[in-house]
Amino acid sequence: MDWQQIIGFYHLAKLGSFTKAAEATFRTQSALSQQIKALEAELDCQLVERIGTRKLRLTPAGERLLVFAREVLEKQARLLEDVQALKGVARGRLSLAAPFTTLYHLLPRAVQDYLSDYGQVQLTLLDRTQERVIALLKSGDVDLGVALESRTPPEVVRRRWHKVETVLLAPAGHPLAAAGRLTLWEIARYPLILPPADGRSPTRIFLEERFKKLGITHRLLLESTNVELTSRYVEMGLGLGFASVVRELPELAARKLEFLPLNHYFPDDYLAVLQRRDKVLSPFQEDFVQRLLGQPEAVAPDPQKETIPTGA
Repeated sequence: MDWQQIIGFYHLAKLGSFTKAAEATFRTQSALSQQIKALEAELDCQLVERIGTRKLRLTPAGERLLVFAREVLEKQARLLEDVQALKGVARGRLSLAAPFTTLYHLLPRAVQDYLSDYGQVQLTLLDRTQERVIALLKSGDVDLGVALESRTPPEVVRRRWHKVETVLLAPAGHPLAAAGRLTLWEIARYPLILPPADGRSPTRIFLEERFKKLGITHRLLLESTNVELTSRYVEMGLGLGFASVVRELPELAARKLEFLPLNHYFPDDYLAVLQRRDKVLSPFQEDFVQRLLGQPEAVAPDPQKETIPTGA
């Protein structure tokens, strides 16, 4: 088993295509196919099986080899980083996936400060839904992720970052702003902006179940996966929306929105910085995490208005 075979198999397993893996490793499909056959001969087992004409699937042995290949490649990357560190240089890669609004509102300052100190680190940020963040993290395609604790599987290491709560977004001056403890009956009197009904949003699932149980009829104005899109329609007075928010940051103070608490229906949650349990961060990667966790939080004078959606 040689190094190029490991690299070729890793890309084949990740990309699921001989064509794509050959392109990624700058070799011909024939050469890659011969490397995989050589691996299978050495290990005396099948690693990849074809499904139909274009799809590939790893055998159980192939799954084991993928874990091995990923660990070897990560150790190689860590070795290169350590060698650079011996020369006093922080050089390597760092990738992070997070929902759009988290990237938009919560990361820019930390990213700018970090890159000013670590100019030779290749930082990559990916705008992904929480489900994709978790999937990318578990597959080893990113080093770090950001998602809600409640959406994070137990096998993923999580470090708490910001407390978030689910609120009702309403236009500034909306009658419900003075209503106190809101009921679903009051909320359903207005057009609603909800997450898509694809079974992935706990908020949508909860609301649909409660509406059905209570016999409440509601009108759906818009299905939205993006808090910024939801906020735009709410500001226009077209409907009410739901969002997970961080209350300590003042960036949306100028927005014409009311943020009405719903903690009697939805428990508070936390945004967390995530990594795989078997992932060992390099010093420069760990420093990025510490900068996020230690990021100073601006305390707003009016907690009802100084609120920022997380997009989670």
